[in-house]
Amino acid sequence: MGEVHAEVLLLAAGVLLLASLVVSRLGGRLGIPGLLLFLGVGMFAGSDGLGIQFSDYRLAQALGTLALCFILFQGGLDTNWRLVQPVVRRGLSLATLGVLLTAGVMAAFAHFAFGFPWLAAWLLGAIVSSTDASAVFSVLKERNLGLKGDIDPLLEFESGVNDPMAVFLTVGLIELISHPGAGVLEIVPLFLRQMVLGALLGAVLGRAALWILNRVQLQFEGLYSVLTLALALTIFSGTAVVGGSGFLAVYIAGVILGNADFIHKRSLISFHDGLAWLMQVGMFLTLGLLVNPRELLPTAGLALACALVLVFVARPVSVYLSLARARMPLNEKTMVAWVGLRGAVPIVLATFPLLAGVPQAQTLFNVVFFIVLTSVLLQGTTLTLVARWLGVRETLPPRAAYPITYTPTGHNKNEMVEVEVRPGSDADGARIVDLHLPPEALVILIHRAGEFLIPKGATELAAGDSVLVLAGGEELTEVRRRLGTAG
Repeated sequence: MGEVHAEVLLLAAGVLLLASLVVSRLGGRLGIPGLLLFLGVGMFAGSDGLGIQFSDYRLAQALGTLALCFILFQGGLDTNWRLVQPVVRRGLSLATLGVLLTAGVMAAFAHFAFGFPWLAAWLLGAIVSSTDASAVFSVLKERNLGLKGDIDPLLEFESGVNDPMAVFLTVGLIELISHPGAGVLEIVPLFLRQMVLGALLGAVLGRAALWILNRVQLQFEGLYSVLTLALALTIFSGTAVVGGSGFLAVYIAGVILGNADFIHKRSLISFHDGLAWLMQVGMFLTLGLLVNPRELLPTAGLALACALVLVFVARPVSVYLSLARARMPLNEKTMVAWVGLRGAVPIVLATFPLLAGVPQAQTLFNVVFFIVLTSVLLQGTTLTLVARWLGVRETLPPRAAYPITYTPTGHNKNEMVEVEVRPGSDADGARIVDLHLPPEALVILIHRAGEFLIPKGATELAAGDSVLVLAGGEELTEVRRRLGTAG
């Protein structure tokens, strides 16, 4: 009986994943974000739909936390530090002050408009205060939407580092509700410890992970995927165990790895990209199964009002005040305000009060779920339109699909990487032979204006060329320096 039960569960999981991908493909043509459709498939398959019974909030929270670990790690791997570095101060302002302001505006609205007790109102505001990394990363990729100026790196950096602030506020407020005698100032040391330890351990363990990847010699390439999984889980959970923010640590570690050279980097990043998508689909399916649509109806009016205030008041106020001193055009700030997507993180955080036995926790969960649906539907479907209206849309250059692959054998540490020739670099307008590249570095192919060129010593490079290079370690660093992409 147990074996049949396991097979039925696996069959249901496979069918739900397939259904999600098919529906997502159809929804993409209609401009509907895939995340919303994944939630919809989960809700359709749940107790009010096909009848799948799932009400284990603890399991959903655990799955959501695991998924966010790998999603943030992949987000870090994809973060280009050279582009992010100029916006770090603005991103940190949005991730701390912006989150606090969003929570405050939502708390004031819930208290004065609907009579929520102050702590419960602040708890609602804290749960929905952060933008969701999985929602932001996936919707921007899904839309293939390029944004002018510093908008793209600012949004991705903010969404990667603002979750710890929301988690801290949520956990701290639950502690205050559960222990009425506790004072607000008592949780400040907890916040400082989480942020400092998360940042410090993320940087240290990220460097350690890089050293391990380049020193450990495994027999099969597939084992390196297992190694990076183990490293991400260790960094996340190890930091959390000692009292730091695992979310912040695993994101920083991902940034360090993504901006360094390590063995099998190309294939490992592809592996984690696929894993992150699996985590997103699985997380939204699980959260969709957790909700009974009939239970959302009694709170629909309250939830819709909160969602509209969040989108049109709380998020813009927090962005404009957080970036008040930033030299950034108003239209770019407005776009940042509009891409305040809420996703799985608020829903996962909404399970915390349920597990802690907070009064009216089920109402909070239903309101939060409705807010997420509204945010993804309203903001996710209009990103391209708003970007065009604000004049911040930018056409992304098509990524080259090289007709060649390379798999290192034995203990070979060389990697095949794509290096872009930057305007004004030594390589711009120079012949390959005149660049005096390291003899161990091999230029394999050049992608220019949609065509592939076979390189020769006399081939002249130009700004915008994507050069496929086989090299490793110091040689690769030197190639990047000469092509103008280093540091």
